Amino acid sequence: MDFGFYLPLHISLIPDKRLFILMIEIYLASTSPRRIQMFKDLGLNFKTHSPDIDEKKLRGEPALHYANRLSFQKASKAVSNLFHFEIKKSTSFYAPTLPEKGFEKDWAVLAADTIVVMQGQVLGKPKDEADAVKTLSKLSGKTHDVITSFSWVGYHSGKIKQLTHHSKTKVSFSDKPIDFWRWYVATGEPMDKAGSYGAQGYGNIFIEKLTGSYSNVVGLPLSETLIAYKKLFGVDLVEYKK
Repeated sequence: MDFGFYLPLHISLIPDKRLFILMIEIYLASTSPRRIQMFKDLGLNFKTHSPDIDEKKLRGEPALHYANRLSFQKASKAVSNLFHFEIKKSTSFYAPTLPEKGFEKDWAVLAADTIVVMQGQVLGKPKDEADAVKTLSKLSGKTHDVITSFSWVGYHSGKIKQLTHHSKTKVSFSDKPIDFWRWYVATGEPMDKAGSYGAQGYGNIFIEKLTGSYSNVVGLPLSETLIAYKKLFGVDLVEYKK
């Protein structure tokens, strides 16, 4: 779809009549202001946790594998910190063993990692302003991919469940001179973002076209995240009043 305007998430994504049924304790393993705001906009009662992992890309590692690995490692690290329980990657949704006494409450942890990919190269957060200008100059006038991988890990109905999924959005930039990118970097907006830009701010000025999930570019593909939650736990994360 063409992306030529900004409609705030708290206005556009959900109806006013909403009710979250608290059946599972929710943890967002992220300190990203954008992901936190999305969860707040959904009216969720949740806690945040910031797992500390090594986010360095492995030599020769494909971009999608990198994003999937980081999201799962963040989720499993958060589970280890919060519940002192080790989660191992598996094709099964179930961990091999549970603590002897189980857990007092059902819980679910969500972690995510967003990367920007241009011709196979992963463009991370800028090291400094000069690095941000260099990255944006590469993206200028071209189309790139934004990939967000997210991982749910949770305990529900006596079982440990896990799922990792990703979403890809194609983003096209208009062609801008380097002075424009220097001005944009000087606003401070790019400095904590993958690819050195934010779609929800001044990005409206130079994003010509966006194909796929807009919230994915912001940092979390909400629709797919909610679908994955229901697939794992059998209930909707957000319930609506009738």
